[in-house]
Amino acid sequence: MPISGDNIGASDFALQRTSISAATAGGAAGANKLWLPLWSGEVINTYDQYNVFENLITTKSLTGGYSYEFPVTGTVTLNPSWNAGIELGGGASTSTTFKVNLDARPMAAHFETDNIDMLISQWDYRSELARQTGVQLANTRDRQIVSTLIAASVVAPLASDPRNLTVANFPAPVVVDTTTSAIGVAVSGCTETAALNILQAIENYLVFMQENDFPVQNVYCAVTPKVFQVIRALGIPRSAFTAVTNAGVVGTSGVVAATNNFANNPLFTGSDEYGAGAPISVGMNMLSDTLDYMGVKIIKTNHIPRVDLTGASIGMAKYNLVCNSVNIFGMIFQPEAIAGLSLQGMKVDTVQDVRRNTQFTVASMLKGTGILRPELCQLLVGTTNVAAGDTSAEIDTRSELAAIFGTSGFAAEYAVTA
Repeated sequence: MPISGDNIGASDFALQRTSISAATAGGAAGANKLWLPLWSGEVINTYDQYNVFENLITTKSLTGGYSYEFPVTGTVTLNPSWNAGIELGGGASTSTTFKVNLDARPMAAHFETDNIDMLISQWDYRSELARQTGVQLANTRDRQIVSTLIAASVVAPLASDPRNLTVANFPAPVVVDTTTSAIGVAVSGCTETAALNILQAIENYLVFMQENDFPVQNVYCAVTPKVFQVIRALGIPRSAFTAVTNAGVVGTSGVVAATNNFANNPLFTGSDEYGAGAPISVGMNMLSDTLDYMGVKIIKTNHIPRVDLTGASIGMAKYNLVCNSVNIFGMIFQPEAIAGLSLQGMKVDTVQDVRRNTQFTVASMLKGTGILRPELCQLLVGTTNVAAGDTSAEIDTRSELAAIFGTSGFAAEYAVTA
C-alpha cells in the first residue's frame, strides 16, 4: 500500500481546471485557464519563427500611446579657415524628429471551433491552428514592411531636411533587367545576366554609401526565391559549349576548341576560390537561408508584390501599393531606413458562443511603420510596359516609380516635426 500522502490528487496537477466539472470556458474562475496560455504561446513562437523583416529594421515596442518620434540632427557648420578676429556664430544645426504612428486598426487572425477540449488535449490539432495563425500574422507584417521599403526607395527628399540632402544624395532605382515582359515573367525567368547585375548593384550601393558619408553597417539585399536561386547558381554551366578557333595564334594550327562563357568555379557553392555559400549538395530551400556577398547579406522573400494591392488589402491604405506595372527583383536596404512600431505585442482573446455551441478565438497585433532614412534604400527593378513609350532610362527615376506605386500614404509620416 502506498504511504499516506503519496497519492496524486487532482489538485497536484499544474494545468488543472478550477472546477473539474466546468467547461473549459465556463465559470468565472476557470475561464480559459488551459486554452489561452497553451495556444497563445505557440502562436507567438510561430510568429517569431516565420517573420523575416521585423528583425531587420529599426523596431520599437510601445507600452502605451500612439506614436514615436525618432530624432534627426542637421549638419554642423564648418569654417575651413578660422582666422584671428573671426567670430564663430555657432552654425545652424537643428535637431528635429521623424514621427512614426501606429496603424489606426490592428490586424487579426481568427477561427471558430466546436471542440475546445480536443484542442487542449491534442497537440496535433492545436499546433496546426497555432501555426496557421502565426504564419498569417507574420506574413502580413512582412508584406507591410516590404511595401514600406519599396516606398522608401522612391519617395522624394524632404523640402526642409535638416541634413541638407537632395535627390543627388539618394540612390536611384537600378534596372537590372531590360527585358520588356508581363509582370512577374522577367523575375520568374531571372537570367544569370540579371543576377550579375544585382551583384554589381550591391557593389555600387556600397560605393555610393561611402562616397556620401552614409553608414555602411548591416546591409541587406532582399530578392525573390527565384532570383536567390539564380544568384546562388552563378557560374554553373547552363548552356552548350561554344566552339572557338585558335587560328592565327602562335603555336597553333587552327585547332577548334570548346569553351563556355561561365566562370570555372561557381561563386556561391562553397568553393575554395570564393569561400561563399555552400556545396551544391546542400539544399538552401528554406526562406531563412542567406548568402553573403562583400559583406551584404542576401535574403529571400516571397512577399515582394506583383499585383495592385489596393484590391487586396494588407493593412492600412498606405501599404497597398500599385505594383502591377513594374517587375520588382528586390531591394537593398539597411535597418535604419524604416521604423516599425508594436503596441504590447500580441493580444489573444476567446469567447464561448452558447447559441452556436462554438468557441471563437482571435489573435491580434497593432503595428505601425514609417520611413526614417530613405537614402539607405535602393530598388532593383526590370523594364516593363509601365506606360506608353517608357524605357529603362525613364523608369529608373524615383519620381516616376513613386507615381506608379502610389506612395503618397507615407508622406505624412515622412516629415519633420517641430
